[in-house]
Amino acid sequence: MSVISQRVPWFAVLPLGLLALWHVAVTQQWTPPGIIPSPAQVAESWYTWIFGAPGKSLSPYSGTWVSNVLYSTRRVLQGFLIAAAIGIPLGLFIGWNRLVANLVDPSIQLFRPVPITAWLPFSIAVFGIYDASALFLIGLGAFYPIVLNTTHGVRDTNLLLLRAARMLGAGQATILRKVVFPSALPSILTGLRLGIGVAWTAVIVAEMIAVKSGLGYVLWDAYYVSRMDICVATMFSVGMLGFLSDRVIYVFSRLVLRWRTLEAHA
Repeated sequence: MSVISQRVPWFAVLPLGLLALWHVAVTQQWTPPGIIPSPAQVAESWYTWIFGAPGKSLSPYSGTWVSNVLYSTRRVLQGFLIAAAIGIPLGLFIGWNRLVANLVDPSIQLFRPVPITAWLPFSIAVFGIYDASALFLIGLGAFYPIVLNTTHGVRDTNLLLLRAARMLGAGQATILRKVVFPSALPSILTGLRLGIGVAWTAVIVAEMIAVKSGLGYVLWDAYYVSRMDICVATMFSVGMLGFLSDRVIYVFSRLVLRWRTLEAHA
């Protein structure tokens, strides 16, 4: 690959192309006038939402971006950590123990296709319009990819490693901790990356109805008052936060799985 090709920021080509297409579509009125805001309008509204003076304007979209981001981020992290704390151990036992798999896995597969939106009435009826309702939805959404990927990683453990550990006299707990878990770790981390993405999706659904703060609440409120510029800015905010969350887990996985990279180059 040439030096010029290496220096071109290829990751930005598609987003910039879509941004240009969006600008042309609005300026040439390929979309209904007044429905889709222009990129410049979204950027201006987003700037005011972030840096505007809160409390000095009648608009709720002035200087309130950070507080809403913090509300949503806190809920995502709490729900995600709850899902990981339950999903990883449960996935290990489902993949390792046939009895646990027969008892638990059918119920997981039964409820997994139910969308998060279908759980909204249940969560509000049980937890009310409070954070607990949002945490339930976020944790439930993140739980399934985590537990399924963990189970797959355990079942994909090399049988030769298991036989070697048993021949050396290792007990079940030792094998699970020192052989199975490290072998399943790549799949577990993949499940965490998928789970954090679902958590950001679920928080928007939850905050639209189940709570009265956060980016999801802003999105629904802005739509209700026909502020499509704020709606688009909220969508970009969620995408950016989801991307940053994924990058954090990705970097963490690279650090944790350094032994695989060294092994591949050995």
